[in-house]
Amino acid sequence: MDERTFIMVKPDGVQRRLVAEIISRFERRGYQLIGIKMLQASAQRIDTHYAELTEKPFYPGLKRYMLSGPVVAMAWKGKAAAATGRALVGATNPRQSAPGTIRGDYCIDVGRNVVHASDSVESAEREIKIWFQADELVGYADPLSDWIYEDA
Repeated sequence: MDERTFIMVKPDGVQRRLVAEIISRFERRGYQLIGIKMLQASAQRIDTHYAELTEKPFYPGLKRYMLSGPVVAMAWKGKAAAATGRALVGATNPRQSAPGTIRGDYCIDVGRNVVHASDSVESAEREIKIWFQADELVGYADPLSDWIYEDA
């Protein structure tokens, strides 16, 4: 149950006032929010976050988009948090996302897909370190664990 994942509401998701809806989907699923902050990302942080994409031809547009407004960075904890987070968010291309996913319900174009979700446990740990200092993450007992997990 200690797996963590990183979820970020992108500038279009913030501007469209979808932050509470995205948080609600993770909370209703049973995940525990352990870190959250709103910030205007720096160019350096975006380059670090998307390091594997910086040489791609689409990266300059992605970077402009990510710098176009504030983001909401979040760390979540729970069983299979990374895989389930990706499933809740939906496919990168919203037109390939199933209805009921965040992108399936709120997006049309890949360049305005409102939310980022770590694609693996390893990526989640790397991304959490990019966006949060250790003392910005809060661990606390979750009294609902027995009602969410059968082996809590």
